[in-house]
Amino acid sequence: MKLRLHFVVDPMGWFCISMVLFVWLYNSFLIPKLVLLPHYAEGHIPATLVLCYYLASLLCVSALFRASTADPGKLAQDPKIPLGERDNWELCNKCNLMRPKRSHHCSRCGHCVRRMDHHCPWINNCVGEDNHWLFLQLCFYTQVLSLYTLVLDFCQYYYFQPLSSVDRANRAHMGSNQCWAEFAVRHELALLRGSCFMGLIMFGGMGSLFYTQVKGILTDTTTIEKMSHLLEDIGPRRSWQQAMAEVFGTRWKILWFLPFRSRQPLRLNLTSRSHV
Repeated sequence: MKLRLHFVVDPMGWFCISMVLFVWLYNSFLIPKLVLLPHYAEGHIPATLVLCYYLASLLCVSALFRASTADPGKLAQDPKIPLGERDNWELCNKCNLMRPKRSHHCSRCGHCVRRMDHHCPWINNCVGEDNHWLFLQLCFYTQVLSLYTLVLDFCQYYYFQPLSSVDRANRAHMGSNQCWAEFAVRHELALLRGSCFMGLIMFGGMGSLFYTQVKGILTDTTTIEKMSHLLEDIGPRRSWQQAMAEVFGTRWKILWFLPFRSRQPLRLNLTSRSHV
């Protein structure tokens, strides 16, 4: 399936996603410069820790980019409705277009989205049928990166061996200039406290969001449906493997963690819920 880029023109969304990128840049560049690379140079930590941190950072920003630019499931202006599925379509009273049931019209984006969960300003995009899996990956990898950052901050305070005076005076050799080296030495405590604060906020917020998203998937309920009480019959309960496979578009669990791929619709359970 060809990857389609989807951009939403929303200044508030641009501001929110800029804040998220700032937090990612702060931790992805500060922690290696301040903690990982100096201690690796002195042999205090193995290269594996450095590579794992950069891998977690890469997966996190990749999921963010894909979730914010992927088509969430925007409906075409003139959709072709299969004859056997016409009973599962309805007319949108806002854009006057036919849409599948469980779709929703997003006032921010100005169009209907298939199985829309919610509009997220932090990715400046809707979370719908076609990018829900990317949003889950973003929540997961943000938790991983935030927890990794908090652990490194804690180790820098209480566990890691002190850096030698030669290394602290010459941190410019790690790829910075002398001004950055002096700034990092003088304000190390403040920089680490800022990293801890942002790590706690991101880990707590994304942890709560990830829990509600997974719970909604397992119960086959979107955020909009839970808020609006649109569904009254949940039907037969699916296994968690079936529910997650349908969202991620594959039964291969290893692919659930890879944002560098396209998603194919996968229907494992044809029993639909009643729509009120």
